[in-house]
Amino acid sequence: MITPEDQREVLKALVTTRMPYGKYKNRLLCDLPEPYLSWYHAKGFPKGKIGMLLSTIYEIKLNGLEYLLKPLRDKTL
Repeated sequence: MITPEDQREVLKALVTTRMPYGKYKNRLLCDLPEPYLSWYHAKGFPKGKIGMLLSTIYEIKLNGLEYLLKPLRDKTL
């Protein structure tokens, strides 16, 4: 079961973790373009933590919930 603290950590990771490879290397995960995330969704997300984070940001963007990350992002800048 995912605790509220775990959820907070995932959201924080989305605004602080940078893409480790590929076309968008070094871009914050929350700044990845939706078409790129859709491509991953169709191809299959990688295994591990990065895959979980990419899948999460995909769902957030797909559902128009990016505004939920703004307060967290503002704190980290």
